[in-house]
Order: sequence, then structure tokens, then C-alpha cells
Amino acid sequence: MERISTFGEFWPYYVSQHLKEACRRFHFVGTTCAIASLVLLAVTGSWWWLPIGLVSSYGPAWVGHFFIEKNRPATFQYPFWSLAADFVMYAKMWSGAMDAEVARVEAAMSHRQ
Repeated sequence: MERISTFGEFWPYYVSQHLKEACRRFHFVGTTCAIASLVLLAVTGSWWWLPIGLVSSYGPAWVGHFFIEKNRPATFQYPFWSLAADFVMYAKMWSGAMDAEVARVEAAMSHRQ
């Protein structure tokens, strides 16, 4: 696969790696932990919240990939876009729009085959 060069190209790829709802739920838990850890770091000034946040956020996300989706996290190849996409997915999950986004990407994938 050629290297993706824009976030617009990356987003459908990212969604395609999160087709199973259980994986997305693990990501939701992880992103919530990341946000909570950053808030606690800001409130307490304790830098211990940074490694706690990293483990509690990436841990559930990677469990979702390795054991549910059975794929390799996009973070390994596209760390910054993957982080940005995590927050886009998180917002879409809060708004109830992520399932429709998954359906759109799945439909596009089936048209290419």
C-alpha cells in the first residue's frame, strides 16, 4: 500500500480498521481515560498522570485491535493522524454518527472489490 499523504485519505483507512463496534467501544474507553488523565495532570500538576494516561488509553485500544479486529493499530505507521482520528471517532461516537460513518466506508470498500 502506498503511503497515505493526507488526513482525508487516512480517515477511510482508519475507519476500515475499526469496523467492529466492540473495537470502537474499547477505543471510546481509552480516549475517555486519556482525557481524564490530561485533566487530572492539569488539576494536580502530577506528571504521573501522563504515563497512566498513555497506558490506560492505548491499552484498551490495542486490545480492541489485537483481539477483536485482529489487525495492527494504525498508530504504528501513522501516529499523529491516528491520534487525531481517535478524537474524530470519539466525537462521532458521542454524537451518534460513527455507525453511519462505518456503513459509508464499508459500502465504499465493497464497491472497490
